[in-house]
Amino acid sequence: MRSLEAARETCESFLPGLLDLLSGTPLEELEAPKNPALDHFRTAGGPGLVIPKTYGGAGADPLQALAVVRALASRAPSLAIATTMHHFSVATLFTLAGSIQSSGMEWALLEGIAEQRLLVASGFAEGRPGRGILSPMMSASKADGGFVINGSKKPCSLSHSMDLLTASVALPTDSGEPRMAVLLIPRETEGVSVHPFWGSRTLAGAESDEVRLTDVFVDEQLLMRTEPEGDAGNLDDLQTVGLIWFELLISACYLGIVSGLVERVVDGGRGSDSDRARVLTRLETAALLLEGTARMIRDGETGNAALARTLVARYAAQDALGDALNQAVELLGGTAFMSSSDVAYLAGAAHGLSFHPPSRSSFTGPYLDHVAGHPLRLT
Repeated sequence: MRSLEAARETCESFLPGLLDLLSGTPLEELEAPKNPALDHFRTAGGPGLVIPKTYGGAGADPLQALAVVRALASRAPSLAIATTMHHFSVATLFTLAGSIQSSGMEWALLEGIAEQRLLVASGFAEGRPGRGILSPMMSASKADGGFVINGSKKPCSLSHSMDLLTASVALPTDSGEPRMAVLLIPRETEGVSVHPFWGSRTLAGAESDEVRLTDVFVDEQLLMRTEPEGDAGNLDDLQTVGLIWFELLISACYLGIVSGLVERVVDGGRGSDSDRARVLTRLETAALLLEGTARMIRDGETGNAALARTLVARYAAQDALGDALNQAVELLGGTAFMSSSDVAYLAGAAHGLSFHPPSRSSFTGPYLDHVAGHPLRLT
């Protein structure tokens, strides 16, 4: 499988030795809570993957990041999904660092993350029906020198291994209209606690438990205000860029998981030549769709229209991956399914893309409005 091998070569160039460490550990161990994968990722320099070289990171562009995430997911799905939330948060920070809204401290945060290999958990993307996917999950009240934050995020990947938590919050203002902001909270801050939430064995290694904030004081300097004020359903440029990155990389995770199953089909010579060609065609369809999104980001297309195209590509890739998954499991056959838990585990994990926001139903109506010339609004 040339495209998967190329992805692994890209991963090796950015994170030397990591794939070898992962391949030397049974999948069941990698996917369990308290597994060694996150420590391996940190040691290999993974936290700095998408941070620009200007800020001390590895400077992987979107196409390279897509390849790295795909390669990791083919060996350790939970690791890929957990660290995608890190990359999504970091992308939001470096986008803010280059914007007119920058407070000037974002570059220092990015350098610290890259140099100290810190892991950043995301309190942004939320899959609750009826809520905007970037609606704040935290409430804020004014305090001397900052704000007191209350709320929770569940599930929150990297909940046990995170060094920092980023999240969106609606700040109270004198005008009465809340103002969106991004907050950054160190893990050891008083009032930050982690509680059990994830009850499934599938993807348990992503550490997706609940993070609660109880009367957490956040200094004014650790709050980064965004525009526009008011309605959190409106996506400003910062939020739009972050969401595009999220959709690209979370889709790459499931591309990698299905790639791992299809690789078993190809290497095992399962089915006829036409059977294998059919499953590879659906897999590569998803890969090409996501590569197109990555090139779009790399070329600087990150506005409302780019977000709409990203979501179209995500749902189309989701459909293609579903087809490839079903075909791969059928070709692997009952013996492979019964003789090892890996096939059943990967098949179950591969369905997770449909659970990540926004849901297809919440996108369809707003997308049609967007095509008609209205701003894209997601709820």
